Amino acid sequence: MSRTLVRGTRLVVATHNPGKVVEINALIAPFGLEAISAGALGLPEPDEPGTMFASNARIKSRAAADASKLPALADDSGLCVDALDGAPGIFSARWGGAKKDFNAAMERVHRELDVRGARLPSERSAHFVSALCLSWPDGDDQIFEGRVFGEVVWPPRGTRGFGYDPMFLPDGYEQTFGEMDPVEKDRISHRARAFEKFVKGCLG
Repeated sequence: MSRTLVRGTRLVVATHNPGKVVEINALIAPFGLEAISAGALGLPEPDEPGTMFASNARIKSRAAADASKLPALADDSGLCVDALDGAPGIFSARWGGAKKDFNAAMERVHRELDVRGARLPSERSAHFVSALCLSWPDGDDQIFEGRVFGEVVWPPRGTRGFGYDPMFLPDGYEQTFGEMDPVEKDRISHRARAFEKFVKGCLG
């Protein structure tokens, strides 16, 4: 059942990833929500044993809502490369190691593709997935998912964005997410597409 967040509601952004905090805050700002990050509240990062983006998003938002007694919004997202059977997928952050070094993660994607002989653009198709979960303190959860399709490029291009953005070229564009103006990226990204559904479901 759809529920509405009204202007002035305090909403926990259930992530410790600074890049995600910036992007989500930019998306919700026009709706008059008072956003605070899980990191700013000193909430711990829960383990994410889920096997799908949606289940991991729910784990994070549910933990934040239970701890803060406020509505909480979490994103779980990642890069899925077709020639790697969908990897890194839900393990996208873990491919960067303990330090979440996405330069190392991008190098690993390139190396794995090279091992499989996937060197042509047509062999490097990929998509980003974003699953948003809004959890309410009373136990209700709502899921919204978005995707954007494209290909991975090498070497990475651009210093904007975060994560795998510099190696992801969306279909129909000449700039990677790492080169793209943030306003343009926010218009077409997987997170933006999930957010459109969130707006219709909870802010409309």
